[in-house]
Amino acid sequence: MNPVVIPIVAEGPAHGGSLYISEAKIQPRSVSGWFATWRWLLVWFTQLLFYGLPWLSWNGRQAVLLDLAARRFYIFGMVLHPQDVIYLAALLILSAFALFLFTAVAGRLWCGFACPQTVYTEIFMWVESKFEGDRQARMKLDAAPWSAAKLARRGGKQAVWIAIGVWTGFTFVAYFTPARSLAGEVATLTVGPWEAFWILFYGFATYGNAGYMREQVCKYMCPYARFQSAMFDRDTLVISYDAERGEPRGSRRRGVDPASVGKGDCIDCTLCVQVCPTGIDIRKGLQYECIGCAACIDACDAVMDKMGSPRGLIRYATQNGMDGHWSRRQMWKRVFRPRVLVYTCVLGAIAAAFIASLALRAPFKADIVRDRGSLARLVEGGRIENVYRVQLMNATERPQRFHIDVEGLADATLAQWSDVELAPTEARWVPLAVQLPPQAAGALGPGAHAMKFRISLLADDDHEHEDGHDKVRAERHEKSTFVVPR
Repeated sequence: MNPVVIPIVAEGPAHGGSLYISEAKIQPRSVSGWFATWRWLLVWFTQLLFYGLPWLSWNGRQAVLLDLAARRFYIFGMVLHPQDVIYLAALLILSAFALFLFTAVAGRLWCGFACPQTVYTEIFMWVESKFEGDRQARMKLDAAPWSAAKLARRGGKQAVWIAIGVWTGFTFVAYFTPARSLAGEVATLTVGPWEAFWILFYGFATYGNAGYMREQVCKYMCPYARFQSAMFDRDTLVISYDAERGEPRGSRRRGVDPASVGKGDCIDCTLCVQVCPTGIDIRKGLQYECIGCAACIDACDAVMDKMGSPRGLIRYATQNGMDGHWSRRQMWKRVFRPRVLVYTCVLGAIAAAFIASLALRAPFKADIVRDRGSLARLVEGGRIENVYRVQLMNATERPQRFHIDVEGLADATLAQWSDVELAPTEARWVPLAVQLPPQAAGALGPGAHAMKFRISLLADDDHEHEDGHDKVRAERHEKSTFVVPR
């Protein structure tokens, strides 16, 4: 294991020696198998989701659109406003507990199969293999002098890498600016400066991280690699090498019983090292650089099949299971230990509360603010008037009509008031004037007196009570005060 740079002993600059050497480039070998198939299925699933959602329509608009300018988040049939930031907090908490749960059960499953860094590295490495060949061909091409053939291979690879990076940047921005209008702006070179910046920035980040930095991101930039050990214990399923079975390692002919020649099942082919995207040797034990992709398991299982030995020399296992020679059933029984059950219960409770909150979410929001420029004033007839402002927010994608009443203050009335109609997803500040007759104000006395505003969401015109009054679909009660001057 080498860090990014390794200090070496030197006699000093005067002797012409470099104080640092760069890490050697890792050229992973391609591998096929059960885990590789699952990794590619997740690549297809995540990328179809990421690239496809901006082009999906819903109710005449983009299905998923985070409209920062209008301060609206559209997620299929939901419309979220800035006041709904609690849902983002809940989503982050859900993600954190899910990460804790998966890590406690089976280590870095997220890193090995669904992390964007892993997904895009897989895509970029696949493109690289199509232009430059597999591991040995790439290493040979690296060592070869520049020629027309090498330039064509490298140039073709770079062109596809750049195209993927730019398209990824475009898709990222399309979640904030409608994809179809953004495509038209890009086609006519009229894209705005911020959109252009983020397309290029995110595209460059994808190109650099997946094309060049690769394992460096996982080993040195990602904090998860450093604190993952705090979530591991001896009953966590991790990729393990069965040293008792594999050692002493050494080559042998196919079909030869390893015990007859005094060797273990490992033939020291080093394929487990060659397929590792971070370049580690799993036979040295679990290392923080391991991202749990299980490529070494697929490679080793293929070798064991060819040698006529049972699979599982490298496998998912727990430390207690390896030391105690437990069966798979025994290990899985211990995997579901109290710690994991607690994580599962907490995650389930948060998820249930999150879903229930979304399902029971009110169709509108309201907020009452006093007019600070005029707390109380005398108007015609000696009435006392207080002025308020109410913010009404339509949280649905259909028109809504509202009615407001005053409660908790005898004889209080709203001056010059009529029902308010809001367009879909509209938010509007509406002025309100509450008046109190002089007799009622005198009975209350000077000071601030508690009251409430009742905001009623009215049903459509074709839904009325038998007495002709509008049917109320939902109500909110907002507290406030009425000031009677001295």
